[in-house]
Amino acid sequence: MALGKRRKSGISPNAALLFQGGIGVVGLVAILVFGIPVLLIGPGLWPSLIYGTLGAVATYGLLLLLTRVPRLFPENLERQMQGLYDFASSYSPLVLVLLSLLAGVGEELLFRGAIQGWLMAHTDPVTAVLAASVLFGLVHYVSFTYFLVATGLGLILGAAYALSESLALVMIWHAVYDMIALYCLLRFPRWFGVKIVEPAANRPHE
Repeated sequence: MALGKRRKSGISPNAALLFQGGIGVVGLVAILVFGIPVLLIGPGLWPSLIYGTLGAVATYGLLLLLTRVPRLFPENLERQMQGLYDFASSYSPLVLVLLSLLAGVGEELLFRGAIQGWLMAHTDPVTAVLAASVLFGLVHYVSFTYFLVATGLGLILGAAYALSESLALVMIWHAVYDMIALYCLLRFPRWFGVKIVEPAANRPHE
């Protein structure tokens, strides 16, 4: 993973990992306290691994295609991608992989396992998927366009969980998606309109 000149982030790797892991703890506690039924592996571990990985690749490919459609989104994502690049480029590849894994496990425990699971037990599957996805988008809100993208991803993951009955599948899907997204952003920043400033020259280039 080519990271170029490493920037210094205001958040230490340990703090970032602890925060991301804490999301999973909240989700797990909610599941245990409220007795929320969790559909863990559905068709089995290997199918969950295979379909989760394929789903992540397909989802990211679809997102890339959609971002190339003129005026599809109300605003472009370049500012958010620049901020994400600056954040991600301050960490080592190992930390980014760990963050992706923790996000996949932790956020899916909370949003699909706890929130969507609770809603499915008290409402209907469509309402549960929609509500959990909107909450997922709101938590990731940095702009309206980013909210739409995150909500869309939440809808895909929520539907995949409801149909596959495998929380493991969506955890893998989410984690692999994040890894692909971070790798592509750091390896091919010009795809996303990211400007890289070399400290020595103090000049942006692609």
